[in-house]
Amino acid sequence: MACAPLGSFVSNHLSCQVGIILGGLLASAGLILSSFATSLEYLYLTLGALTGLGFALCYTPAIAMVGKYFNKRKALAYGIAMSGSGIGTFILAPVVQLLMEEYSWRGALLILGGFVLNLCVCGALMRPIVLKEELIHTPELLKPEYAPEAPKLDLKRSSTCAPLIQNCTHKSLCYCSQREYSFFLMPDFIVLALSFLFLAYGCSPPIVYLVPYALSTGVNHREAAFLMSILGVMGIVGNVTFGWLTDRRFLKKYRNICYLIAVGLDGISCLILPFLRSFPLLVPFSVTFGYFDGAYVALIPVVTADVVGTACLSSALGMVFFLHSVPYLLSPPIAGWLVDTTGSYTAAFLLSGFSMIFCSALLCLSKLVQKIKKTPQTLSATNIDPKRHVWTNGAIAYSITGEWDQKDT
Repeated sequence: MACAPLGSFVSNHLSCQVGIILGGLLASAGLILSSFATSLEYLYLTLGALTGLGFALCYTPAIAMVGKYFNKRKALAYGIAMSGSGIGTFILAPVVQLLMEEYSWRGALLILGGFVLNLCVCGALMRPIVLKEELIHTPELLKPEYAPEAPKLDLKRSSTCAPLIQNCTHKSLCYCSQREYSFFLMPDFIVLALSFLFLAYGCSPPIVYLVPYALSTGVNHREAAFLMSILGVMGIVGNVTFGWLTDRRFLKKYRNICYLIAVGLDGISCLILPFLRSFPLLVPFSVTFGYFDGAYVALIPVVTADVVGTACLSSALGMVFFLHSVPYLLSPPIAGWLVDTTGSYTAAFLLSGFSMIFCSALLCLSKLVQKIKKTPQTLSATNIDPKRHVWTNGAIAYSITGEWDQKDT
């Protein structure tokens, strides 16, 4: 997550194909080198840093490509694509266990290293395309003052994720970077980024501490592990079904509201968790939390694209995932400290719940403020002259009878 902006940078300045193939090579090399480990410090470097960097180079451009390829059913496409993480975890967990029993952990890592090389194949299949939205920006970059020596745009060789920095010379590099990260100055993105900090903090502790909490209430080990399986499966179901639902015509305009509801319901589930102290009561929590966790995860790229646009999506997603990394790193230790200090899991789960609810409330408040600001502007910009039956909007006036009024125009 912390290296996600690097994945965006590589895919923007080279291509998504190069970024994913390079990431696959690094991730595979890290796993293969880990099979020769002789100490934990060695694994920190190979399995932690090298493999993590490889996955970072793959993840952001792969998610951004979904927004490139799909428009009409974008939410469903994101849901199916992002469910791969849950499906892979669900299937590979027992498979890796079998590999370790058969070939030891060294052999398992070696086999996984070869398996991860398939990322290079996936990257090669990321066919470059150019969107209309990208072509709108490209002519400005070809102006002499920005790129004096830039050649004409070659659609066949255009970078998949680099619409704003194509054909940039060294003289125009600053301008290209400014366009590439122009979304930083957007108030909507600032609010969205702030909300992600609270969201990422709230979603980690319930997943990390669900099994220990269940064990502390008297649930046996087998049932406690089954709770995590339920949560994982429901996350996959939430990815796909919620993406499909929000692509329906009657909900497509309200994706942001659906996202807020999903995050809010996840937060409410966390608030209720401390009062569930038996396996039959914890099962509904796993179902609810897992489903809505998968639901809002599928909508994060959609909500981000609505704010920054498809052209800047790769760079924006890099920053979004980077913002997730800090709370992911800090929230479990903070929750653990609260458990040690208070002697119960109540404070940790309540803090997680309120954090997610605050994320939803913050975005909701932002939408309300925008709506209030737009109302007076709409009234002043649009006005009807009932006597002449002319609708005036900006600099264009057209008579309802179908005749142009030159004076009004």
